[in-house]
Amino acid sequence: MPLAVGDAFPEEVSFGWIPYVPDNGEITACGIPTRYNASKEWADKKVVLFSVPGAFTPGCSVKHLPGYIENLSKLKGKGVDVVAVIAYNDCFVMSAWGKANNIKGDDILFLSDDAKFSQEKVGWMKGERTGRYALIIDHGVITYAENEPAGEVTVSGAEAVLAKL
Repeated sequence: MPLAVGDAFPEEVSFGWIPYVPDNGEITACGIPTRYNASKEWADKKVVLFSVPGAFTPGCSVKHLPGYIENLSKLKGKGVDVVAVIAYNDCFVMSAWGKANNIKGDDILFLSDDAKFSQEKVGWMKGERTGRYALIIDHGVITYAENEPAGEVTVSGAEAVLAKL
């Protein structure tokens, strides 16, 4: 779904989500899947949404996600209410990816996109995937929207997003 600066965030966007369920440090059963109504939840908030092709993949786990974890307090300091990541993985995988990265509670939302919101064919990965991009959504209006060149993490990384807040 191509979105541009100045566009309104679409109505009726929802993602698969599993609310955080604390455990004893082990990745175990992840809770009950639910739909997360992003349009409703984010209507009156400043949101950073970044998208990756797949949880646990090298580029996503080594290059993309760590910048958001390291810069979470800086993002919050710039008035960001919600930081969320989406990927074309089911909500169980996304929940496990958050736990594997020691994310507690709702510090970063790990949401499942079934490629109805975004989709891209990614070279060596088979089938549909989410693209690699970042959005800043400020009270329902897109104020930053950048897609990555293939294989890069530049315009969608935490540092690039911080520079635009």
